[in-house]
Amino acid sequence: MLAPPYDLEVRSRLPARPTRKPPLIFIHGGYCDAWCWEPHFLPWFASKGWPAYALSLRGHGASDGGETLFLAGLDDYVADVEHLAGRLAAPPILIGHSMGAAICERMMATRPVRGAALLAPVPPSGLLAVAARLAAKHPDYMPQMMGLDPSRLTDATLKVLRPFYFSERVEPAILREALEHLHGESPRVLFDLSLRLHWALPKRATSPVLVMGADGDRIAIPDDVHATARHHGVEATLLPGMGHMLMLEPEWKEAAAVIAGWLTEIQ
Repeated sequence: MLAPPYDLEVRSRLPARPTRKPPLIFIHGGYCDAWCWEPHFLPWFASKGWPAYALSLRGHGASDGGETLFLAGLDDYVADVEHLAGRLAAPPILIGHSMGAAICERMMATRPVRGAALLAPVPPSGLLAVAARLAAKHPDYMPQMMGLDPSRLTDATLKVLRPFYFSERVEPAILREALEHLHGESPRVLFDLSLRLHWALPKRATSPVLVMGADGDRIAIPDDVHATARHHGVEATLLPGMGHMLMLEPEWKEAAAVIAGWLTEIQ
């Protein structure tokens, strides 16, 4: 494992009054950073009494570690989350999206976790199965992703990739901001996910788990979400009409409300 960077970007929103609710750590997916939680989820959960934190993993956003991102593995990202968790006043509940959900699962496999919400998760079969499906059904997608250079985006690239991550209803201002937070991803982490290292779990996790996806998601399709839920012994929640980046969709409150209801149940 690599040594953790000295400076990790953390975005936070705190409740207006003292609270006994546990802190939440929001973990972003691949190719993006902590910003994705800031427009809606961080302020909403803070307004409901949960201290809400989102970190940019090493080499993402304003975090250090960009020069060694290509060497970073899944356990290095786990170390980043633990670095933030160790600074909080109480053990946090983890909320991970896509690759971030895989980080949560890796943590559940190796240490006690208070609880984890897995949004649009990488399925039990791993990232390789996802890539094979996308290559077969959407042959224009994989070439664009394999050659992705966030500093040199073309209109053709954006036209191909947009439907895989956002529904047609997402506001143009959100899309413009999302482009500014697009990053390269660690090839080693992608390899780890292809080897299913996130899935080194007991048959039934001992931590409370929520599994949620969107029926309009072309990346984590409903079958993937159901497969993850079956492994954890829970029922999947599928939200209608939303895309992969469900925290930025116009109906984001529906997703937030499901998470809040689950949080209330497990406290």
